[in-house]
Amino acid sequence: MDLPVTRTVASHLEVLSEAGSTNAVLNEHASDAGVWPHLSVLVTDNQTAGRGRLDRSWIAPPGASLAVSVLLRRLPAADVRGWIPLAAGVAMADAIADQLPDHTVAVKWPNDILVDGRKICGILAQATADAVIVGTGINTAMTAAELPVPSATSFAVLGVETDADRLLATYLRRLDVLVGGLTAAGDAVSSGLHSSASERCATIGLDVAVSLPGGRTLVGEATALDAEGRLVVSSGGVQHTVSAGDVVHVRPA
Repeated sequence: MDLPVTRTVASHLEVLSEAGSTNAVLNEHASDAGVWPHLSVLVTDNQTAGRGRLDRSWIAPPGASLAVSVLLRRLPAADVRGWIPLAAGVAMADAIADQLPDHTVAVKWPNDILVDGRKICGILAQATADAVIVGTGINTAMTAAELPVPSATSFAVLGVETDADRLLATYLRRLDVLVGGLTAAGDAVSSGLHSSASERCATIGLDVAVSLPGGRTLVGEATALDAEGRLVVSSGGVQHTVSAGDVVHVRPA
């Protein structure tokens, strides 16, 4: 995989022919800040044991997707680091939209990228002792038959050949700007990330069902993101804030 532009953006880039999980491999190197500084990147088009949220497996045929992990060291204060996955979502949505200008690209709270309502990318952020690793998996050359679920899509299914170098370079630049702005401002509202994430969020304005701890389900209308990046859901006249949980966009019958 030739990524000349991405190499000019990433501080350190390694392209692997195969990896079990790029997040796991990058985590093994995270303690070496000298070799692996801020905005170091691992990428492969053959991830064999990827993990998603709630420890779900994520596997794709060789060459059908990109698995990318980014090491962030210039971090905002601990109380606003929950915005990092949303910053990654905005950055990746912008990078994907750059190559799919005739489609609607949005973020499903908290960590999926949708194209025309179908999932093309997932995000998983993991903290280390002094850094955050942001992993993404993008469906690039996956055929319709290879898609894991009917609600997924890919660049190939949409009739577009992915420019991986442009995609990754655009994503990295945008991610670094968003996280850097959050770090400098100290909060997502002042940095503009709150506004950018709200504009990209497909979940806002929809009826949703949120699976909560303890087997509970919250059903209501998603109305906003609060200042901490939590989803605000109106149900029974009460405003609930959700910091984590599986969200289903409820479709009209």
